[in-house]
Amino acid sequence: MSKPFISLCPEITRANALTLMDWLEDENVVRYLSDSRNVSRFIEQVIGRVQLPILTHLFNQGGRFFMAYDRHDVPVGFVRLVKNGADCEIVLVIGDRDNWGRKLGASAIREGMKLAFFDMRAEKLIAKIHADNARSLKAFLRCGFVLETETPTLKSFSMTSARYLRLLRESAMGDGPPDIYITEIDQARLRNLIALEQGPVVVDLEHEIERAIVVDPRQVARNVVTMNSRAVLHLDDQEMEVALVYPEDADGSAGKLSICSDVGTAILGCKEGDSIDWRIPGRTCRIGIEKVLYQPEAAGDFHL
Repeated sequence: MSKPFISLCPEITRANALTLMDWLEDENVVRYLSDSRNVSRFIEQVIGRVQLPILTHLFNQGGRFFMAYDRHDVPVGFVRLVKNGADCEIVLVIGDRDNWGRKLGASAIREGMKLAFFDMRAEKLIAKIHADNARSLKAFLRCGFVLETETPTLKSFSMTSARYLRLLRESAMGDGPPDIYITEIDQARLRNLIALEQGPVVVDLEHEIERAIVVDPRQVARNVVTMNSRAVLHLDDQEMEVALVYPEDADGSAGKLSICSDVGTAILGCKEGDSIDWRIPGRTCRIGIEKVLYQPEAAGDFHL
């Protein structure tokens, strides 16, 4: 059985706004959402007065808003992140009731944490949850949040950046992605690269580097994709042979795939036989590692 999968997309379309309106009219969905009436009124006003296909800038007033998509690219909910100084608050809703109970909430929380800590650079992420909202309470606890304060009606949970990194490295946040492996040399070089780059792909790359199991170059398994490896991939139904390289060596016509590309980041540290769902521009794809043809560490070709 496939693990739960959610991707968070910052672009909010007019169609997304109409979907949000439908969710917010469902009493079961908004039962524990304290500001649902204000949000619903805001969306209704936006749809009525703004005749634009893309409404992202309107939804990002006062925070950052993301639509949550499943592996079939169907919107199933939303996440809102509001930064206040060093802290950030997360609001999460799975609006499609058919998807309740599938652990998509926990998957959305993990994606929200990635953005809060690696993109927005929050020091603490806070979730305020109604005391009777058992499903949300369970999801945040599963992801490693700890109870900070509580009243008879509201529980406040938190995750610090230090705790997040520790749990990430221990693979201790529920049904997360499969383990990946990275050599000490690749980790050092890629951290230097991240310091010079920016953008959503770099957020994903930093997340992958921090969660990877770090190994000595002489001990990495031969079937793992490391930097400068060549491998045969399946991108959905398309087979391709690629080399995973640093940005300055990338050449699409020669099959040299930059580590800062979506697929390049996705395959780092994976091994033969792994299959993962990964969001690329416009859609979610299934990436499979069929065979590692060449790995520099296996060939004894590694150096600083």
